[in-house]
Amino acid sequence: MGQKKAETKEKPLDKMTATELRTLAKEVAQVSGVYGMNKPELIAAIQKARGIEVPKGNKSDATVREVKARIRVLKKEREAAQAASDAPKATILRRRISRLKKKTRNAG
Repeated sequence: MGQKKAETKEKPLDKMTATELRTLAKEVAQVSGVYGMNKPELIAAIQKARGIEVPKGNKSDATVREVKARIRVLKKEREAAQAASDAPKATILRRRISRLKKKTRNAG
């Protein structure tokens, strides 16, 4: 009976740990400064070295600065609603602020 050689399939880059990515990047000659890079930088460098083009999505996510500016505006509106004893509006604004804060954490 013949032995079938198992194909070692490489994990997707985004599923690898930073340590695995560093090991992989050291094997590529075009990538330097591996130990000073974080995971997103390593993935980008490996993709560039391998010639992998990543399609840029049409993300409508705003930048962190824009989101924080929106949070400041909502906080002022919330304070005004609290001063006017408008509890339902204050609650709605509090939830919006909370959602926006989550966006800033995910974006960073």
